[in-house]
Amino acid sequence: MARILITGSNRGIGAALAAEAKGRGHSILRATRVGQGGDVIFDISNPMQVKQAMSAINQPIDIVINNAGIIGPDSPTTDMDWTAMAHTFAVNVAGALAVSTACLDHLRRSGSPRILTISSQMSYMGYAKSDRISYRASKAAVNKVMQGLATDLYPDGIAVVVVDPGWVQTDMGGAKAELTPEEVATGIIDLAERVTLEQTGKFFRWTGEERAF
Repeated sequence: MARILITGSNRGIGAALAAEAKGRGHSILRATRVGQGGDVIFDISNPMQVKQAMSAINQPIDIVINNAGIIGPDSPTTDMDWTAMAHTFAVNVAGALAVSTACLDHLRRSGSPRILTISSQMSYMGYAKSDRISYRASKAAVNKVMQGLATDLYPDGIAVVVVDPGWVQTDMGGAKAELTPEEVATGIIDLAERVTLEQTGKFFRWTGEERAF
């Protein structure tokens, strides 16, 4: 069984991922902010805090799932809330990279290290839509960052992929969304269990099929 670190594991997809993985016998490290009941506590928008928190963990980690994210402002491109946009990128892009790099020593002690980052179908460059542009742009950016990380970590044997969870019934996705967190979590944990180094740098749907960036 694997030891899995899951960020944003206090609710939504993250909580469902933790429950699904635990139900399969995996060992879970729940990463959350203060007061949310996690095993590892940090503000994901603060890279130094992330690094300090992970340095206190003295055990291998087999799989990192970067799930924490925020929807950000609904400001249009022509009238942007710059502070809110910057915070969205700090959480959704820099935060995912900070967690991944803070876990490298732990991952290198694993026999089959993997990093999965939850992205979004809203990152797709084939869409010209501009609603929630900060969120869309942050997810497109994290895809590129993780693609680059996959290239850099390939010599270390660490697989890095991004995952489109679909439209999910969470605080972010809303009650009318097509999918429940539980069914999406089942597919993502399936993928986490089987992803290989040969698949590094790719973008997958939660169901396991590769998709276009």
